[in-house]
Amino acid sequence: MEEYLLKDREKAILRFVIHQFILTANPVGSRNVSKRYDLGLSPASIRNVMADLEELGFLNHPHTSAGRVPTDKGYRVYVDSLMDPPRLEQKVKEIIDANLGSAASETEDLLKITSSILSELTNQLAMVTYPKFEQAVLEKIQIVQLSSTRILVVVSVKSGLIKTITLEIDAEVKEEQIVIVQQILNERLSGLRFSEIRNTIEERVKDFNSEAYRPIIRVFLDSVDKIFTDLSSEKAIISGTKNILKQPEFEDSQNFQSVIELVENRDIIIHILDKNKSLPLDDFTITIGEENRDEKLSDYSTITKEYKIGDMTGTLGIMGPKRMDYSKIVAAVVYVAQQLTQELTKHR
Repeated sequence: MEEYLLKDREKAILRFVIHQFILTANPVGSRNVSKRYDLGLSPASIRNVMADLEELGFLNHPHTSAGRVPTDKGYRVYVDSLMDPPRLEQKVKEIIDANLGSAASETEDLLKITSSILSELTNQLAMVTYPKFEQAVLEKIQIVQLSSTRILVVVSVKSGLIKTITLEIDAEVKEEQIVIVQQILNERLSGLRFSEIRNTIEERVKDFNSEAYRPIIRVFLDSVDKIFTDLSSEKAIISGTKNILKQPEFEDSQNFQSVIELVENRDIIIHILDKNKSLPLDDFTITIGEENRDEKLSDYSTITKEYKIGDMTGTLGIMGPKRMDYSKIVAAVVYVAQQLTQELTKHR
């Protein structure tokens, strides 16, 4: 990797420039570095090193300023090898624990609180996706008759999550018919993953086709994609627009407008979260500027990590200006993901 080509003094000055830029949001000059950090180098020597770092592509020189700012490449070296080890203060951990511990046991409530906690802790845009049901394993189906032509389907998965959906049947059915269909569906589908059910349900029930049960079976076949799919149609919870707008970057009206458009276009954010799934599960992902590959995100960084509930995973993280306190935010994202996993496991 290119960072290993940097000399120790180049690494130290790059680190200090990024620290100072994160603190002030202003381009950093050699005199500023000389005054704030004891490097044993004159401003002229520091200026020469900064010029070298600019030539190597780690710093940039805005036309209107004598100072320099980090490039995406500079930030990448910083997060890979120069930033402080991520650590979260004990009192911050206690606040996270208390907030998650006081949440209702409903998964959606926990995810909403998680998103809110992350946003408040980091002053960035916080994002949490719902668990992906592709790998969910069906525990049982319950069918509740609401009227002669309407049923409520309650789908329980082995992780402990429950999904409900109301379906209309195009013929009148009786309670005893529903009981038999429920029994047959559980015998033939329990223990299968949602993805398997969607692909094979027709084959699995094709011999169960008597006139009495056909209307109920037909509505299951017609609605299989709705029944055996993700927990929520929303797919993601996004919090903290007001927090991110406090950042100096958004004093410019054009930048302000761009972040509003980003929040309104959830598909972009969901795509980033899905793409940034971390492997292995105990790792996290940092994506900086143009690494996001979507032009709308070239001024942003994202820090994401997976959380787990049973066999299923979701992703949480933050998005904000590239000028962020990476070490602190990584620590927050990782700890919140771990505690959310713990809470979801506890409520199973």
